[in-house]
Amino acid sequence: MAKVAFFFIFIFSIRASCSLIECRTAAAVFVFGDSFFDPGNNNYIKTTTLDQANFWPYGVTYFKYPTGRFSDGRLISDFIAEYAKFPLMEPYLQSRNYNQVYYGANFASAGAGVLPETFRGAVIDLSTQLKYFKKEVNTARLIKKVGVFDSKTILSNAVYLFSIGTNDYISPFVLKNSSMLPSHQEYVAMVIGNLTQVVRAIYKKGGRRFGFLNLGDLGCLPGLRILKKSGGMFRRSFDLGKATQRGTPKLPLRNEEPLDGFQLYSI
Repeated sequence: MAKVAFFFIFIFSIRASCSLIECRTAAAVFVFGDSFFDPGNNNYIKTTTLDQANFWPYGVTYFKYPTGRFSDGRLISDFIAEYAKFPLMEPYLQSRNYNQVYYGANFASAGAGVLPETFRGAVIDLSTQLKYFKKEVNTARLIKKVGVFDSKTILSNAVYLFSIGTNDYISPFVLKNSSMLPSHQEYVAMVIGNLTQVVRAIYKKGGRRFGFLNLGDLGCLPGLRILKKSGGMFRRSFDLGKATQRGTPKLPLRNEEPLDGFQLYSI
């Protein structure tokens, strides 16, 4: 029940912003993460087709053609954009009109993780997604477009939506290099530590409202269950995901002063 309440508070926060540029019914949404949110950024990765969904039957029920989304239709981020009365969020790497910065941008990449080592070379890792974000909201460029006051308003009113971490906890087992992992506690600390750095970097740019999609029961994913002869739950990945779930609410507080105005929503 608490998760449902958090979700509706989060959605309302997207709908309830107003800017002096024009009175808007929604805040911008900047999206980071993996296949849960990737609208097709991986289509533009030329080194491999490992994590691409640009073939049938993807997209068959809604778009009637594959868009690069790992879905037969739309993603959670698409429905959020629709609710906010935004245009469909296209991949950031697709040629875009800079006017779209009013609505946000989607940097997500299927297969991506918090750690740069996760499926390296086949995905756009979170630190690279952060670089794209910084380029998109380059202070001088944004100020030239909307002015000093409204550039700050766009970034402070925006919602920063994340779905990340799943691939950090499945790639070592899928790629069969789990023997090189540090202890569970150390590995989870690496993931949360890197994620904290990204959140703080966005905060420094003006971000205040963050939404995180909860990790599912990773040990029950079909791709991991087949690694067990019994076909049962893959316990090691499950435990890693649960440990991160417990650590995420403390993101801005890790070994540093709390962030003034920081809001975190679990969805």
